[in-house]
Amino acid sequence: MVRLLTVTEAQERVLERVRTLPLEPVPIAEAAGRVLGEDARALVDLPPFESSAMDGFAVRAADLPGRLPVVEHIAAGRPATGPLGPGESMGIATGGVVPAGADAVVPVEYVVHHDNDIVVDEAPEPGANVRPRGGDLRAGEVVVPAGVRLGAAAVGALAAAGVAEVHCARRPRVAVLTTGTELARPGEPLAAGQVYEANGTMLAAAVASAGGDIELLPAVEDTEEAHRRSLERGLTTDVLVTSGGVSVGPHDLVRRIEAELGVEEIFWRVAVKPGKPVSFGVRGETLVFGLPGNPVSSLVGFELFVRPALLALQGLASPLPRLERGRLAKSVRRNPARDELIRARSRLDPDGIVLEPLEGQESHMIARAALADALVLAPMGEGELEVGEPVAYLPLR
Repeated sequence: MVRLLTVTEAQERVLERVRTLPLEPVPIAEAAGRVLGEDARALVDLPPFESSAMDGFAVRAADLPGRLPVVEHIAAGRPATGPLGPGESMGIATGGVVPAGADAVVPVEYVVHHDNDIVVDEAPEPGANVRPRGGDLRAGEVVVPAGVRLGAAAVGALAAAGVAEVHCARRPRVAVLTTGTELARPGEPLAAGQVYEANGTMLAAAVASAGGDIELLPAVEDTEEAHRRSLERGLTTDVLVTSGGVSVGPHDLVRRIEAELGVEEIFWRVAVKPGKPVSFGVRGETLVFGLPGNPVSSLVGFELFVRPALLALQGLASPLPRLERGRLAKSVRRNPARDELIRARSRLDPDGIVLEPLEGQESHMIARAALADALVLAPMGEGELEVGEPVAYLPLR
């Protein structure tokens, strides 16, 4: 019997075949979700001037305690008309430019007003409530390094540092193809023996969440001509993802026709449940994934193998799934021959994340899978994982 690849071995073989896609300029306003292809550096010091951390009064610390006249008020974005002289103060808003001559800001709640004077009973330390120029970052320093997928905070930091455009790998073009004569489009009446096609919509949503541009091909019947025509179209993209037709039945045509079209199969079948019949191959620069037709198997195969490939194509530094830790709410029997990913609901209690495996783990039960927000890893082996036992899990976000 041929030994099946482990999940880790299969992931390694996928990533060995990935080449980062060419870079393209992306306006910062459109960069959320993209992966940086090169370091993004600050164009200015951040902050670009000494600024006030509080609403209050700019002063010379050496002039206090005591009574000082207020000679000017500084709004954010409008610097003072001149330097602060000895024995003077200036009102200042949060974010306002600290005037030359001042070395501290006294918060407004610490002063007593007398007409146009203020009284401060305690001298501040020099530098109090003053944000130094470049205290966050200096011009030319890296704001966000290459290989990072940009979220809201990173985009905000780049904009604050004056970065108007970043360079990112272009989005991978991904064709999604579902196979099976039994498939009907949602909204149409079901004929005898038919089921509604769901995998294409599910996989397209997953591709979008991984940063890919989707071409959702029409589902194909189980004929060689229909398969060949659609597979040829899918093989013109960066990634082709099929669902169904990768097992050993008489209507499982995908792998054979792909081979006829020049696809080099790297592996077929992995020691994982659900999702064992998954296949992976290449034709030129195109990555080709064959996922099983059962919906949950297809989803698991995508998360374990396709999503890492899509992220790696975009240059993400760590594209593999990040497993987190939790505790089981009920026992789970292990599979002696395969790692198993068990759909579960997570909840937070005072001791951390608790994972509740769902009833009905069969790979066709997509409605049950809709309730899951985690895949619990039960490593292959004998016996059970007990209630309360620490386990690794993959969040489904």
